[in-house]
Amino acid sequence: MGTVQRALISVYDKTGVVSFARSLHAMGIEIISTGGTAGVLADAGVPYRLVEQLTGFPEFLDGRVKTLHPAVHGGILARRDRPEHMAALERLHIDQIDLVAVSLYPFERVAERPGSTRDEILEMIDIGGVALLRAAGKNFPDIVVVSDANQYDFVLETLKQNDGDTPLEFRRELAGAAFARLSAYDAAISAWLEQGARRELPLRKGLGLWKVMDLRYGENPHQKAALYLENEGHALPWKQLQGVELSFNNLQDLDAARRLAGEFSEPTCAILKHTSPCGVGSGETLVEAFQRAVATDPRSAFGGVIAVNRSFQADLAKAMADLFLEVVAAPSFVSDALEILAKKKKLRILETHIPPAPEEAAGPDIRRIRGGLLVQDWDEGFPELENAKVVTKRKPTDDEMRGLVFGWKVVKHVKSNAVIFCNQFATLGIGAGQMSRVDSARFAALKAQDAQLDLTGSVAASDAFFPFRDGLDAIASVGATAVIQPGGSIRDQEVIDAADEHNITMVFTGRRHFRH
Repeated sequence: MGTVQRALISVYDKTGVVSFARSLHAMGIEIISTGGTAGVLADAGVPYRLVEQLTGFPEFLDGRVKTLHPAVHGGILARRDRPEHMAALERLHIDQIDLVAVSLYPFERVAERPGSTRDEILEMIDIGGVALLRAAGKNFPDIVVVSDANQYDFVLETLKQNDGDTPLEFRRELAGAAFARLSAYDAAISAWLEQGARRELPLRKGLGLWKVMDLRYGENPHQKAALYLENEGHALPWKQLQGVELSFNNLQDLDAARRLAGEFSEPTCAILKHTSPCGVGSGETLVEAFQRAVATDPRSAFGGVIAVNRSFQADLAKAMADLFLEVVAAPSFVSDALEILAKKKKLRILETHIPPAPEEAAGPDIRRIRGGLLVQDWDEGFPELENAKVVTKRKPTDDEMRGLVFGWKVVKHVKSNAVIFCNQFATLGIGAGQMSRVDSARFAALKAQDAQLDLTGSVAASDAFFPFRDGLDAIASVGATAVIQPGGSIRDQEVIDAADEHNITMVFTGRRHFRH
């Protein structure tokens, strides 16, 4: 490539740009700049040339057009290894540009900001900056492209170590980062434009993902892993107050626990393992909720992830002192509680919004399969509870109905096929991920038996309909008195008749909650 002799700097985010430009100038690199960036450099006394001195053409249309000019893009796109390209630059009196530093207009931030107008958002669709990054990235064998202020120190250090030059693989890496930024940027614009489209889901789906941290490994030690957020500038949805670094599995469990605990308005504790609940409890206090949750399955709670939907107090920290946990998450922690939890040095303590903040689910639910993506709406809310229908001869008592609502909120978060037993305050037995629904019912009863919990007078919830009466019979055999399920089977009447035989009350919601 040869040494960097000339750099074009045009950044919306001015963070660190003065120090970066000053260091480049100290290396003998000429700086070319545009409007707002030039003003910041001028105020700091950093020498530069205005881009209009390069092009012979002033900025116009309120700055919409300033770098879209052959004198700029010719200097970037010319191949240094082609004599005819270099001869063309000389004939047209175009200076070659060896480094391009650009930060794009903050489209994502403005588009997500409440109250932003259409015109304000449209003005944040960058044209010139995008063109500069694409041109410099395409010509990375000859150009250093800087697309993020976090790269400034890295670039300066590399230039110093190589006497103003840079290794080819270094430039390739920077070009890859630039195109990743462009991909995320275009995906955000596309998503905004698609809002309100007649199609329920877009014909083409772009993903704007930004890596925020490498993880030790994935689900297993031999798998590499990292955490990506959907848009540049998004903050992590939690603040880690203590403990060792989070793992891939921790993050999956944390997300599931936050969403489950957030379904409840009363003080609630959710304990999860492998993204499925092993105990959920509600009460007048979080201590009461925790005690009810852990009683569901004390053995499985060991090494679990806990989320609570209230401020974490010292009495709760004392209550769980003897239980080994991987992660504890809450909206806030009082200092006395943190002092107690500090004795568990490896315990990860996360301060996070519960339920998750609305912007965390702004896009659709996306899951990867080999060769493609599955895209769907998030399964949120319980509008079906307003129109739930009692289909048996006996109607539920008030306590039974409260238990059914509790169970319905939990079973949505249990891996399918899912059947759970509970009362109005806590889960009593959870049957998750079985291949047949009757096995889920039997397994849930077995878990309750292991925990020495009596299911007499309990209620049951099923995430999907019972295809045969055997599941209902299994529920009745352990003493449950009420069932909530979607209904919709061709054998619904057979199952209703079985419920009437057992004097069980049953409610149909009309809405399924599979979770694969």
